[in-house]
Amino acid sequence: MSDKSPILIDLRFDRDSVLRALPEAFAGRQVIDLGDPANRERDLSEATYAVVWKPDPDLFRRANGLKAIFSGGAGVDHILSNYQLPDLPIVRFVDRSLTDRMSEWVVWQCLHHLRNGFTYAEQQRMRVWNEIAAQPEARDVTVGIMGLGVLGADAAAKLKIMGFRVIGWSRSKKEIDGVETFNAGGLDEFLGRTDILVGLLPLTDDTRGIYDRGLFSKLSRTGALGGPIFLNAGRGGSQNEGDLVGCLTDGTLKAASLDVFVNEPLGPDSPLWALPNVVVTPHAAASSEVRALFRHVEQQIERLESGEPLQFVVDRTSGY
Repeated sequence: MSDKSPILIDLRFDRDSVLRALPEAFAGRQVIDLGDPANRERDLSEATYAVVWKPDPDLFRRANGLKAIFSGGAGVDHILSNYQLPDLPIVRFVDRSLTDRMSEWVVWQCLHHLRNGFTYAEQQRMRVWNEIAAQPEARDVTVGIMGLGVLGADAAAKLKIMGFRVIGWSRSKKEIDGVETFNAGGLDEFLGRTDILVGLLPLTDDTRGIYDRGLFSKLSRTGALGGPIFLNAGRGGSQNEGDLVGCLTDGTLKAASLDVFVNEPLGPDSPLWALPNVVVTPHAAASSEVRALFRHVEQQIERLESGEPLQFVVDRTSGY
């Protein structure tokens, strides 16, 4: 029996991806995989660490010997908002692969809207050959990013490489090379200069429902794209979906690309599915790569057990 502390896995991910990653992870350490039916009634009091994504509601009562909780994704609202948590560190997943995927989705969607993706896709379906004469360049468009953590900063850097003008907003001012940034007091100025709004905010009490009609109505209406566009790959709870549908219908927003929703999966009766000016992706902008997640957890456990501080620990006061 290993003398390394046991680790608990409770991930509501694709089961095959977890099974492929586990044999290569946590060498010499006992792993309790709650995806295995044989472990569902097991005594969990011996587990010292837990890697979770939307875990069993009773997990933290049963696993009462934990020293740290590791989120299976960059977000932690799925833990903070749904459980009575013990007073111990909660660690976010920060990894190059996750960051790159998120930035790729943001760049992809910005280019889709810049290069008339909806119109050309419809022309293809209708077998119409028609070049759109007006074609703005990326340099003509200002992308405003709300949320300037690791993901937002990387998206900003990659959008700048593509030629977009990029500005950023966060509640407390951040410094990012080559990007003009705003804090809470500068929100209206930030919105008024934004042609494409990118939502990468964490979900907190302050950000729940922040993307509403009042906010959308403050976006730039004089930009090269003919109206403001909204992208959200942060958290679904940050958008007021009733307002969002209304704004996409009445022209307050020209278009949107949405990867996250208040309720997931998005219900088949949601009007967002059928709106011709909306891209819907199934919370796939930055899916966690399980092998990378487990490497991240191993590195953090190694730090903790060698007396070093954990990285990427969540501030429960701010919610991220």
